[in-house]
Amino acid sequence: MAWLRRHVRAAGGVIVRDGQVALVHRPKYDDWSLPKGKLDDGETWEDAALREVWEETGMRCALREELSPVEYTDPKGRPKTVRYWRMVPLEGEFAPSSEVDELRWMPADEAARCLTYDHDRELVLMAARLGAEER
Repeated sequence: MAWLRRHVRAAGGVIVRDGQVALVHRPKYDDWSLPKGKLDDGETWEDAALREVWEETGMRCALREELSPVEYTDPKGRPKTVRYWRMVPLEGEFAPSSEVDELRWMPADEAARCLTYDHDRELVLMAARLGAEER
C-alpha cells in the first residue's frame, strides 16, 4: 500500500572549487548527478551530507549555505526528500568505486547541461552563484 511506504530522507552536496562544480557518475544508473545518499539512523542531515560526499568523492568538505531541498518519488514509489548544501573541499582525492566510477569538475553552466536530472540543475547554478559571491 502506497500510504504505508516510508519517506526516504537523503542529503548531499554541491562541491564548488575555483568556479567549478563536481559531478559524479554512477554506473548502476548510468547517470551524472550530485553526491548524495540516505541518512543513517540517528544521523543529522548535515552529518549525512558530509559523510555521503566523502564516501562518493573521497573529499572532506566544509558546509556552506543550505540549498533548496528536492522532493520526488524514487524508483520504488516512495516519497523522497533530499537536502543539499553548497560545500567547499578541504582535503582528499577521488578514487573510483563500484558506486561512483568517475568524478568531473566543470563550470556550472556545463555541469547543468551534463546532469541527468532536472532537479539538480538549479542547485548547481545556485551553488555556483553563491560561490562566486564568496570570492
